[in-house]
Amino acid sequence: MKFKHILVAVGIAAVMSSCSSQKTVLPYFTDITTIKEGSFPLDDVQVKIRPDDELYIAVTSSNPEATAIYNLPSANYASRDNLVINTSPSYQTYVVTSKGDINFPTLGTLHVEGMTTEQLQAELTRLISAEVEDPMVRVELVNFNVNVAGEVHKPGIIPVKRNKFSILDALSAAGDLTEYGERSNVLVMREEDGKRVYAHLDLNSSDVFTSPYFYLQQNDYIYVEPNSIRQANSKYNQNNAFKLSVTSTIVSAASVIASLVIALTVK
Repeated sequence: MKFKHILVAVGIAAVMSSCSSQKTVLPYFTDITTIKEGSFPLDDVQVKIRPDDELYIAVTSSNPEATAIYNLPSANYASRDNLVINTSPSYQTYVVTSKGDINFPTLGTLHVEGMTTEQLQAELTRLISAEVEDPMVRVELVNFNVNVAGEVHKPGIIPVKRNKFSILDALSAAGDLTEYGERSNVLVMREEDGKRVYAHLDLNSSDVFTSPYFYLQQNDYIYVEPNSIRQANSKYNQNNAFKLSVTSTIVSAASVIASLVIALTVK
């Protein structure tokens, strides 16, 4: 028995030694840890409206009756921060068609694909100003969500409440990476121009700040893969579970056979 225990201890030590030799670098941006000050260029990234996007649009002015024809009355609509925006009247959202259009009251069909919410807001303000004095237009992208999965503390869908939202914001909202998350290989997938594109980001390097995938777009999917330690532990646990299952089956079979032998002997 002592010899068996020694072998088990040696095996565990070997596994731990193998894992320790493949440690993940936990800090972010290790290439600038020794630099006290610096700067990175800020990209003027704007989220563009796409087909199937859902837009909240409300038009108001000092004369509510004048702008009523530019709104779609409906049941109370709650904004993304769970506060009712307007209750009398309240407004519907607009879903962008596959052609990139919305059908707007009074103004008719408007092509909005490729515009930012700010640009659409400015365009609506310009068009409505021809009939209404000093209109106030509010445009929100309702369906700006990103999905974070893998080795993070709180995986799931994250609703985004601003136009500029980076991968660092998403990972923070997901509770940050676990100690088993591979920081040098974070996958970002998105739909772009009718196809699904992707990139692998290295969070150990400050080069991530210049990546076109640093700022996220609606429906982006972020996956943090498990590092070698997590994979080794998982494989070790699966092997142990399999061995335990086999051992249990053999013991059960032996018990049945022993019971049969005893029963036959007694007879």
